[in-house]
Amino acid sequence: MRRGGDEFAFLRRCGRVSSNFATGGGYGEHGFEADMTRLIRFAWIAGVAALVALIAWAGAEPVARAFAAAGWGCVAVVCLLRAVAVAGAGIGWFVLFPRGLRPAALTCVVVRFVREGGNAFLPFGNVGGNVIGARALILRGVAASLAAASIVVDVLAQAVTQGIFAIAGLATLAAIGAASGVGTTVAIVVACAVPALFGFYALQRPFGRRFVKSVATRMAGERAWASLGAVDALYARLDAIYANRANLLAAAAIHLTFWFVGALEVWAILAFMGLPGGYPEALAIESLTQAIRGAAFAIPGALGVQEGGLIALCAIFGLPPDVAIAMSLIKRVPDVVLGLPSLIYWQVLEGRTFFGGRRIADGTRNP
Repeated sequence: MRRGGDEFAFLRRCGRVSSNFATGGGYGEHGFEADMTRLIRFAWIAGVAALVALIAWAGAEPVARAFAAAGWGCVAVVCLLRAVAVAGAGIGWFVLFPRGLRPAALTCVVVRFVREGGNAFLPFGNVGGNVIGARALILRGVAASLAAASIVVDVLAQAVTQGIFAIAGLATLAAIGAASGVGTTVAIVVACAVPALFGFYALQRPFGRRFVKSVATRMAGERAWASLGAVDALYARLDAIYANRANLLAAAAIHLTFWFVGALEVWAILAFMGLPGGYPEALAIESLTQAIRGAAFAIPGALGVQEGGLIALCAIFGLPPDVAIAMSLIKRVPDVVLGLPSLIYWQVLEGRTFFGGRRIADGTRNP
């Protein structure tokens, strides 16, 4: 039996699914991979159609005027702020790793950009971006079990701090007397997310190990022993990460800080457009927009959903739909400027490993 050959095959398959979509589906398009590729394309079509419909409803000319009023200087500032926020999230991820097993901080930052690109261009939100992020980290020499465990904990840290960020936005709405039906809806979503987060955490602890091993035993068939080995390796890494409370708190503090940095994007856009609104308004808009984006995880980049959410949130502060859509389009520029090069970098890593047939971490040889 190949040493570790099947332990993290799912990550490789997901990597091929993303590659199929990016290259037109010419490689390995059958079964699961073909279904996922078709789903990705359908999600893209639905998102683009929703975005076009909203622009047509608000008026393409007013949207273009609002975008021009902000100017390319605004776009550059927003791209810079996004780069700072993503790099900060990479540092938050880096500090989670146990000392002695940490990759270089720059590696975590670079791969965090890859994750961000995947989140922007693939459906199912953080799932797609985090899977290819794990792949990229493995291709940079990190053990597969450690890469997967670190991302699982990092996703939980980000989700918890995003919930705090959303609560801060709701509190800001209430403080400035602008609470509305939108705020109530987001509050319900946040409240519903709490048990889901507890469940996600529970799956990472001893109870979760027993449950996952039970499922793996039923599903893996003749590969059960390899699958159980992967589960044990993953949970050993999770235990090592959770054993260091100081690292967990530091990671959460860093993530929370950079959620608040992200609100500067909205503040900058309002300032460049010459519209009223300070940081409190920007905080409310950004935090609740991020919550709405999270709920639309099945659509790549929350296309159409982000725009609809911003229209509703901006209306609370008296901003018209054309301004809201222009704001959303400006916020999407960093997705392209930062996300596409990151995905190209990931594809280069995949190509080097595929054509070179290099053995990757945990003893897995790229097929």
